[in-house]
Amino acid sequence: MLTRFAVAPSGFKESLSAQSAAEAIAEGVRRVVPEAEIDLIPLVDGGEGTALALATASGGHLKRLRATGPTGERIGTHFALLGDTGGTAVVEMAAVAGLSLVPRDLRDPGVTTTYGVGELIGAALDTGARRVLVGCGDSGTSDGGAGALQALGARLLDADGRELPPGGTALIRLARIDTSGLDPRLADTEIRVACNPFNVLCGERGVARVFGPQKGATPEQVELLAAALEHWATVLTRDLAVTTDLFHGTGTGASGGLGAGLAALGARLLPRFDVLLDHLGLDERLARADLVVTAEGALDHQTPRGKVPAEVARRAKLYGRPVLALAGTLGEGAHQVRAIGVDAYGSIMPAPVSLTEALGRGGEFLTDATERALRMIQIGTRLSGGRTHADAVVSGTQRPSSVR
Repeated sequence: MLTRFAVAPSGFKESLSAQSAAEAIAEGVRRVVPEAEIDLIPLVDGGEGTALALATASGGHLKRLRATGPTGERIGTHFALLGDTGGTAVVEMAAVAGLSLVPRDLRDPGVTTTYGVGELIGAALDTGARRVLVGCGDSGTSDGGAGALQALGARLLDADGRELPPGGTALIRLARIDTSGLDPRLADTEIRVACNPFNVLCGERGVARVFGPQKGATPEQVELLAAALEHWATVLTRDLAVTTDLFHGTGTGASGGLGAGLAALGARLLPRFDVLLDHLGLDERLARADLVVTAEGALDHQTPRGKVPAEVARRAKLYGRPVLALAGTLGEGAHQVRAIGVDAYGSIMPAPVSLTEALGRGGEFLTDATERALRMIQIGTRLSGGRTHADAVVSGTQRPSSVR
């Protein structure tokens, strides 16, 4: 009998935060198992909610301020100071350069900027922090971190000695980088970048080609950005005497290439879950559960490449725990999640609806889908003589009251 549940979802972009997703799943669990012991473990992958989650987990707090947003306007944002004694700050790039901060009619990754990320790093240093963790994810930019370097004092100059405007497209005109004005405190600061190691800056799997269209780039803009970022890596390597591979090194494509820009300053690019999840005691909490429920906006061929459900399933399988994964949509290659430890998976959508309705009712749909899935599992348990049967793919049967 299932009584202990570990609920470990990520957020659903532009619909639900990880916390909201966890609470929606928990409501669905309680409809079926009112006496359930539910451990809510909203997970962050470096994107939206990272700073707050780590501040909460460590007993730290958020510092609120204004900085330059992705379209160049000043916006309200934040970074976190952790509750440890080591003076660690967390800069969540999505909080100042995320896709959700770019209005739909202004989504052009050729001109959006990470300038605000550099401003937040500088503000963190102003507090006395000498260790900065940068969370990458949910970005609305593709400037290779150029804006962040400019905010930290680097000058990006064209052949006539003029400063380049914001955005990745302009990098194709970069002639040299003047680092004489870089913030001197960077030399004594440990910068760790929590990123998806599968994301690289250049090549056929480079960040412009893989993620540019999601951020609003046309096919022509994608190729221009790809060329500009390759040129950016070339000049960065030359002018900052970088010895690591900025073109194809793991994590260099994180957040539109922010990983590469920060790596050129000496930052360490680390697998995001190795950096982030240790603060949450995830392994021990998964080990105590009878069933692990995870979720994200889409399950598809990219899920095994560093997404939250993949990491949750991998860790849960170390303890032999069954894993249920729910998603807003099931894309091409969704079945591949079975190979990474997901025992059952399904979409939360009860019927075709508009994108606006899907985003607005995400919590309701997730709760209903959780209830449907657990009732199916209960039937399987009874048919198998009381043993948990988590191998069947979750049904997408409509709950009568779900869609009006």
